Amino acid sequence: MEYLIAGLSDLRVIEIGSSAAASYCARLFADFGADVRKVEPPTGDPLRGSAPVTPEGQSAWFAFLNFNKSSLILDAADADASTRLSNLIDDCDVLIDGRDIDSAGCAAIDIAAIRKRCPGLIYVEASWFGQQGPYADFAATDSTVRALAGLLKLVGAVEGPPMHAPDFQTGILAGLWGFIAAASSVVSRMRGEPGRSWSVSIFESSLSLSEYLMFEASAQGDVMRRIGINRFWPNFPTGIYETKKGRIGVSAITPTQWHSFCDMLGLSELRSDPALASNEARLKHMEQIEREFMPRLRTRTAQEWFAEGLKRKIPIVPVPEISDLLQDGEKKERGAIVPILLGAEKGLTAGSMQRLTLTPPRRGGRVPAPGERQDPPDTRRCQSDTVPTSSRGLDASRLPLQGIRVVDFSMGWAGPLCTRTLADLGADVIKIEAIQYPDWWRGVDRRPGYAEHRMYEVASCFCIMNRNKRGITLDLTRQQGLALAKRLVAGADVAIDNYSVDVLPKLGLGYDVLSEINPRLVVMSMSAFGTKSIRRNCRAYGSTLEQGSGLPSVIGSAGGPPMMSHIAFGDAVGGLNGCAAVLLALIHARNTGQGQFIDLAQIECMVPFAAPWITMHSISGMPPERYGNRHPQFVPHGCFRCAGEDNWIVITATDEHMWQRLAVLIGRPDWARDTSLASPEARRAIEDEIEKDIEAWALTRDPDRALSDLQELRIAAGVARLPIDLLKDRHLRSRSFLQEIDRAFIGLHPQPSMPIREGSRPYLIRTAAPTLGQHNTEILSGLLGLSAAEVVQLERDGIIGTTMLSEGELAEKVSSNS
Repeated sequence: MEYLIAGLSDLRVIEIGSSAAASYCARLFADFGADVRKVEPPTGDPLRGSAPVTPEGQSAWFAFLNFNKSSLILDAADADASTRLSNLIDDCDVLIDGRDIDSAGCAAIDIAAIRKRCPGLIYVEASWFGQQGPYADFAATDSTVRALAGLLKLVGAVEGPPMHAPDFQTGILAGLWGFIAAASSVVSRMRGEPGRSWSVSIFESSLSLSEYLMFEASAQGDVMRRIGINRFWPNFPTGIYETKKGRIGVSAITPTQWHSFCDMLGLSELRSDPALASNEARLKHMEQIEREFMPRLRTRTAQEWFAEGLKRKIPIVPVPEISDLLQDGEKKERGAIVPILLGAEKGLTAGSMQRLTLTPPRRGGRVPAPGERQDPPDTRRCQSDTVPTSSRGLDASRLPLQGIRVVDFSMGWAGPLCTRTLADLGADVIKIEAIQYPDWWRGVDRRPGYAEHRMYEVASCFCIMNRNKRGITLDLTRQQGLALAKRLVAGADVAIDNYSVDVLPKLGLGYDVLSEINPRLVVMSMSAFGTKSIRRNCRAYGSTLEQGSGLPSVIGSAGGPPMMSHIAFGDAVGGLNGCAAVLLALIHARNTGQGQFIDLAQIECMVPFAAPWITMHSISGMPPERYGNRHPQFVPHGCFRCAGEDNWIVITATDEHMWQRLAVLIGRPDWARDTSLASPEARRAIEDEIEKDIEAWALTRDPDRALSDLQELRIAAGVARLPIDLLKDRHLRSRSFLQEIDRAFIGLHPQPSMPIREGSRPYLIRTAAPTLGQHNTEILSGLLGLSAAEVVQLERDGIIGTTMLSEGELAEKVSSNS
């Protein structure tokens, strides 16, 4: 295979230990040309044995995490093993450490001594829960962590149990965060600063998906419950439904979308019923509404409904099976699905979703055999140009992205999460809204009272996604506003939007225009499907992205419907992938002075979560097996009812010794002594009986007591928490994860920290989210040099302002402008 020279070809990365998070972080470096060397014991990384496995016995999960790396075998029993490993690390730029998850027989090394010798070294350490706190020593798996993170309890049938996917999620989320930490450090190192040392909590990384619901619960109270398969608070309908052929994902959230959905189905009574006007109201009548529209959906095929929904601007998408993904030529053409070699087997897996157009990622590659060396596409070394020989005299408190300016045109969740992360890391993010059309996460209510009382300033979701930013208002539909936006872009490093693909180009802010104004500018479009996709005009929410990703088809029980896992899974995932993409492009821009366009398709960012099934189906041709709450590798593995109302705990045994301890704890010492049950394959034959006895034990205990008893014996377990429970989580509190910050209109309120930190405490949240137009004068006068009189005139003309226009004021303004 031949590749273009990628943007990280001057970096050398060493990966140690065995952790999906560490492996995915390192794989992102390999995707963009870095020389990544994976250190393994003679028996190989334990993840090489992860199920599911191909017909030739290769792990599909390991393959996704590790193609294009080199493997280096190092036996910790050798007398010089520690010296050899230390010497390897001395010659690298980035060390990614997964030993806290599984040391995998890694030789002992002194990280502090290495960093003292090599001040330019960037170090990233992954752990389940961080090094301090009540959960720090917990035994864990992907599913137990997601349970504790509030990601299971709201999923599944009302009567339970909560439903969850096998273990292919937290490693991707934490790997993205680890890469963001390391890549931001590469940017800061290019200024002559020393390397940085980061810790990544996999648990806290998973809260990227929970934080929206956490803080909605903080504002609205204990209102969230499991309300059925493919149903999620606070919107309805946002589910997956049968059609005449195939299934369709629907997200009719706004009043206009709900009306259009009813019109499409010929349901005028539902449309005109004032009792169903809001999402809150429709949630109270879900059964009645579904009885009306589900039979109508079965009269046409999914593709026919999709075409009709597209015309009506309804967020609607066909729900693919894994086989459909493999036949999707667009995903292959764009590199969302790429070819890999696993020994003698040829298969497909998820590629890199950071779609940089000038320095694109590698398109597939080989999974290294143990000890196999693979040459990266280019091995130029320019370490002497970027790595300080001493950290003396440098400001250790300087944030990694200080000095970077970002013009933020984004709204909602995905784009603002991307720019919030850049802001948290020190970038100067200038958020552009308009008094005519503020960020819709402030609320879409245009009634006079809502605007008059500035209720758009109290939305918790807006406040958590826009902290550490400065905010201005500009009417981009008018020449004065457009000219000011261009002046801001001229002095910026990055510009980001998550509108539909044609919005900024139609305003005169397309990449062709922006790159002429500022050739070193990085511009990212975060559309749902990509700027050139055949579905480019499809409206989408985070729910739409999950519905169209293929992931629901592998979640749930055999014979059951495809199952969604979240109200808006795709939003947070798109935001984190967008942040990683921007950092990659910034590294190239700092090296070369060249900006570039990033064509991020948020739906593609969901594909990695289905990667093992993509590989398995591409090789075997067999449809993926659905496990329900069971697991392809671990027995037992499930979600068990505890004492009390709707209390559940996830319990699993990941090895023979953990199984024996669990058997004794639940009162079955005979099972612990029975050597014929030593393997999970043998236990599979009596899995029903094992689960029955575990549930009988759990039913006698409240969930926290059960968790304590299990973790005392180092048995992997996690209570299925609600998002509201996380606001009082003892581990998060002990780690100062929730920070209190003051803001106009709402006062003190909690904010989530980043899951990456240097040292024992999180990065400080410096400022609250801006009120509408809060920094107009500061930016227009202080940054662009406008006089006070010019700023006043802009406000008189309605180009800027600090209060949202009501529906009547907006209509009047549009009429006068036309």
